[in-house]
Amino acid sequence: MAISRVLTWDVAASTGYETAWVEVGDGGLTARGRAVGTVPEPYWVSYELDTADGFVTRRLYVTVESAGGTRTLDLRHDGAGRWTANGDRLPDVDGALDCDLGSCPLTNTMPVLRHELHQAPGEREFLMALVSVPELDVLPSPQTYTHLGQGKIRFVSGDFRSDIEFDEDGFVVDYPEIGTRLGRSGG
Repeated sequence: MAISRVLTWDVAASTGYETAWVEVGDGGLTARGRAVGTVPEPYWVSYELDTADGFVTRRLYVTVESAGGTRTLDLRHDGAGRWTANGDRLPDVDGALDCDLGSCPLTNTMPVLRHELHQAPGEREFLMALVSVPELDVLPSPQTYTHLGQGKIRFVSGDFRSDIEFDEDGFVVDYPEIGTRLGRSGG
């Protein structure tokens, strides 16, 4: 069954807001989003996200506008574990299945849905292609997701740890220190 949602978060990490228009169905997700932030500097972000079967990132296209100008990133996964950024190979993130757009609660959804961690016990370790915002640098990010109970997942990356609340569809409701969804029912 396909799900269409419009989700908005108050993003504490950037002192801003994000809205994403999301379609989920047949093991895949597509989204487009817009965000505004003021930390570490005022910026606007626009992104388009497309995943393949199993919620594996296929492409993330991001544009950032700030006082420093406009930057774009075309991040692509070839389906065989290799990544490129604007056509250049990124061997440091080889093997990653997911992107993680900085201060974007939506990108936590893919690994959660793939492994149903919001509904079923388990712990999974991932390598993510982390995209910093507003710089748009792509870095390897080892992350661990642990099911704590229905809709609750512990996220750990390096020294950072947070217990995230997800709704029944696998979308972030509350991510302490990062963002809280407005109008929690989604819709």
